[in-house]
Amino acid sequence: MEPDRIRASDADRDRTAARLRDALAEGRIGHDELEERLDAVYRARTLGELAPVTHDLPPAAGTGPASPAEPVGMTVSSEEARRLAAESQGRETVSAVFGGVERAGRWLVEPHTNVSVLCGGIELDLREAVLSQREVVIQCAVALGGLEMVVPHGVRVVSSVNAILGGVDMSKVDNVTDPNAPTIRLTGTCLLGGVEVRTKAPKKKRKW
Repeated sequence: MEPDRIRASDADRDRTAARLRDALAEGRIGHDELEERLDAVYRARTLGELAPVTHDLPPAAGTGPASPAEPVGMTVSSEEARRLAAESQGRETVSAVFGGVERAGRWLVEPHTNVSVLCGGIELDLREAVLSQREVVIQCAVALGGLEMVVPHGVRVVSSVNAILGGVDMSKVDNVTDPNAPTIRLTGTCLLGGVEVRTKAPKKKRKW
């Protein structure tokens, strides 16, 4: 099999995305171009589709294997974040069919999460969650239902969700421009439904 036809792995896509963020920091590409190229990275299925994304950039410094990304704890200590991230399975599926699902409190957000909604609703509250790596992907398939996400301040949310007779509301999300900020990349399709993302401060703990 030709090398270019080999299927790209999640690690391949993550390494390419990291190289693009380095290129932004080096002044080689701009913010708009970064977003365009990152979209291409996460759409890529083969190594041949990944290669053109960085064809005009110099190789990344160092030749050793890439180290795992540092986990990001929203409201927990880095030690606890690393402990939770060590339990990562790499991918997770959250589904709601004719019902509702809620994720809140302290939970681990995998590098890739598939969210499926059919005639129901899912709420993902990430204010106390731990991201398994600095950038995670949440791919949604919403039909006749809704997906609601709540993120804490300082988290960057990038959406490329395709809405068909539906809507994606990002009006209440902080405009975080720091490319090194914790990032949630929201992709997928919304059909006759809605996706809403908003920024909100963590809940205050009661003092007894």
